Amino acid sequence: MTAFNPDIHHRRSIRLKDYDYSQPGAYFVTIAVYQRFPLFGEINGQTMFLNQYGEIAHIDWTNIPSRYSNVFLDSFIVMPNHVHGIINITESDTVGAGLKPALIKRYPLHEIVRSFKSYSARQINNIRKTPGLPIWQRNYYEHVIRDEIELNQIREYICNNAIKWSIDIENPDKQKGQV
Repeated sequence: MTAFNPDIHHRRSIRLKDYDYSQPGAYFVTIAVYQRFPLFGEINGQTMFLNQYGEIAHIDWTNIPSRYSNVFLDSFIVMPNHVHGIINITESDTVGAGLKPALIKRYPLHEIVRSFKSYSARQINNIRKTPGLPIWQRNYYEHVIRDEIELNQIREYICNNAIKWSIDIENPDKQKGQV
């Protein structure tokens, strides 16, 4: 094994420097399957048909707000080898009664994505009987949504993702020149 060399073995962050990803806002995320393998089903015509692994990803995505009370989800889609979604982080809520209600912790975006990846990978690997096998790429793409126009454009992109699969750079058949 090669010794660690920070000039060669570094991962450049795509995150905004000094940005607090736990603050309220809308975030567009794309999470890719490990080695972009089409694990979650297939697109036939212009419709995404989820297999059992895609159903797990779909259910675990919709369960995110049950784990994080200050999160709600907007548009999302599970594609053959990735997931697109909009995660909205709201102001922290308070719990309890009395003079000093307790604040609910605000979790950063990376923690929300990490838990989704962890829950879904564990369930998929349990079904496949492949404990510990990577399901997801190591990182994920995120974009801070800055206004209503951008939000609507991203919603449209998500909504049309299956329709445009034949020209999508994430489509492994396109990469092989088969589309």
